[in-house]
Amino acid sequence: MIKRSGLALAALAVGTFAIGMTEFVITGLLPDIASDLRVSIPTAGLLVSGYALSVLFGGPLLTYFVAHRRRKPVLIWLLAFFVAGNVLCALAPSYGIMLCGRIVAALGHGAFIGFATIVAGDLVPPSRRSSAIAAMLSGLTVANVAGVPLGTLLGQQLGWRSTFWAMALLGLVAAAATAAFVPDMATTGEARTQLAAFRNPAVWLALGMTALAFGAVYAPFTYIAPLMTDVAGFADGALPWLLALFGLGLVLGNVIGARGADRRLMGTIVTASVAMLVVLVAFAWTSHAKAPATVTLFALGVAAYATVPGLTTRVITAAGDDAQNLLASSAAVSAFNLGNAAGAYFGGLAITAGWGYDATPLVGAVMEAGALGLAVALIVTARRQAVTRIGVDL
Repeated sequence: MIKRSGLALAALAVGTFAIGMTEFVITGLLPDIASDLRVSIPTAGLLVSGYALSVLFGGPLLTYFVAHRRRKPVLIWLLAFFVAGNVLCALAPSYGIMLCGRIVAALGHGAFIGFATIVAGDLVPPSRRSSAIAAMLSGLTVANVAGVPLGTLLGQQLGWRSTFWAMALLGLVAAAATAAFVPDMATTGEARTQLAAFRNPAVWLALGMTALAFGAVYAPFTYIAPLMTDVAGFADGALPWLLALFGLGLVLGNVIGARGADRRLMGTIVTASVAMLVVLVAFAWTSHAKAPATVTLFALGVAAYATVPGLTTRVITAAGDDAQNLLASSAAVSAFNLGNAAGAYFGGLAITAGWGYDATPLVGAVMEAGALGLAVALIVTARRQAVTRIGVDL
């Protein structure tokens, strides 16, 4: 018999699956959307940045105003924003309306994952928190394995608007699963009391590290369709299975990262970040041939998601011993999406400057190097704070 906690985690994973598909599927449809809405590919890439920036600002803002409310109803209402935004995208007659739809859909993203992270952590003992968060976030990885490739294929066969209709339907399914299986947990109190955590420099270092690390992924991944077709030489029809391969890398990386983070948090983050730096530098050269580009794309997925459980947990733990800090959890999601927006933006700048799609992995490598620098600073800060605490206790 499946434990209730397992059913609740599965329901939350359905929500993250729907959200993950909406956020990521646009990368496989970018050329079609750009052509239909009569904008350039870098301009269409701003649909990724616009979504991410909406999560960045909308997530903490919504969380602040609903933190005192019971979690289950909030999760369901946040999914309603997601459904409405996807319907607007499916109906969009112009680029501006499409961007508005992306912004509306993203409003529920950050707060949903922020609340879901806290709920997932509460369902298991503290020693299994990273694994529970990884299970909840597994919807994002499954979205990349199955949702994004199938959404891309659906868009190629029936038009990109059909994909957004499908995602709106998924949002409704996620809301039903949440209503059926997620326990109606108590609130965490007023958000004002949680703001004190942001006085800790370690919180800001952890957020900065998270933003740079994930921005490093999105610098090339936002433009993965032209990178794998125009540069590597694949046909458009190969994109669904290439995205599925990347998604399989994410699944493997998520499992590795969760197990490692439960045992050795910062060690896992640093190791995965170094691996990602190496892969990104290599990708600039391997992207010019099909076989090495395929292998590197898979390796990028593994390295990218090996960092995610640890990065999320590190932000929450930096906020203090109170794992109920919804604002910290929401801020972690915002940091991921700030990275998404920055990666898409700087990758687009490199393309517009004439450096080519194969320059985008190098843009990511520079961002990843910055993330490693902040990781070192975070380790040093944590050690100093530990020494200070020992001195106070004595």
